[in-house]
Amino acid sequence: MEESYVLNLQKQYQKFSDFYFCYCGHAHCEPLHSYGPAVRPNYLLHYILDGQGIYRVEGQEYVLGKGQGFLVPPNRQTFYQASEQNPWTYLWIGFDGGNCETCLRAIGLGEGQLTFRYENGGELLQLVEAMLTHNRSDQVSVFLLQSLLCQFFACLAKGLTKNVESSLTRTERENRYVHQALEYIRNNYANGITVGDVARYVALNRSYLFTLFRRVLDISPQEYLARFRLTRAQEQLILTDASVTNIAVSCGYQDPQVFSKAFKQQFGITPVKYRNQKLKEEKGNLEQHLKTRV
Repeated sequence: MEESYVLNLQKQYQKFSDFYFCYCGHAHCEPLHSYGPAVRPNYLLHYILDGQGIYRVEGQEYVLGKGQGFLVPPNRQTFYQASEQNPWTYLWIGFDGGNCETCLRAIGLGEGQLTFRYENGGELLQLVEAMLTHNRSDQVSVFLLQSLLCQFFACLAKGLTKNVESSLTRTERENRYVHQALEYIRNNYANGITVGDVARYVALNRSYLFTLFRRVLDISPQEYLARFRLTRAQEQLILTDASVTNIAVSCGYQDPQVFSKAFKQQFGITPVKYRNQKLKEEKGNLEQHLKTRV
């Protein structure tokens, strides 16, 4: 290997556990230069800036070239070799941590997808070159390297997500948008979010989001958000002793009167009467149970 530039972060300076930088580098390889067969202790991503080569993992072989990359998983025997006629120039970044699989799945990589295509290789090279400048074993460099690792993944997420989207059918794409919207609502309904917030989160205009909800769920985003909040309120009225005001706020309603009006419109009864009715039913069921035991 020639023109090789490498940085390894010393283990004792590592301050992160879920997802962290290990090492990086870039190099122009000599013809037929190879690595392996070998097993890595951590994850490793290679991106090919120029040339060609092969990547082999447990019997599966990939012929790869400029603009493509490959993931080397830990504890898997792998082998890769530069072409004889057109040897590759590539960069690499090693990382580890308990949350690596989740981070990789988020950008469409993992056990079922070990190769990828990314158009803006210069962007990734700039990040690796920035990493190589932080070659001191101090805490400032540790945090800077961690931020650059996240930027590296952000670039891949932006590029690879577009590739995934372009490969989806129209129905798959619509279902994906709706699923993302529902996940956002479930995680943020208590924060007073609006349909506009949901639309911005999934990067769609409100009218198109409305169309997708009606097509997929046969309900509008506004109706779904309201029903979700009110269903959660039902649960809290039955399972907790919290006041109606506190329940309203915890379900995203800042005005208890607006909450009570919406609850009555949805279920035909006020929150207070609903709670009392359920308590009465529960008491009656308990008394009936006790009678049957006598």
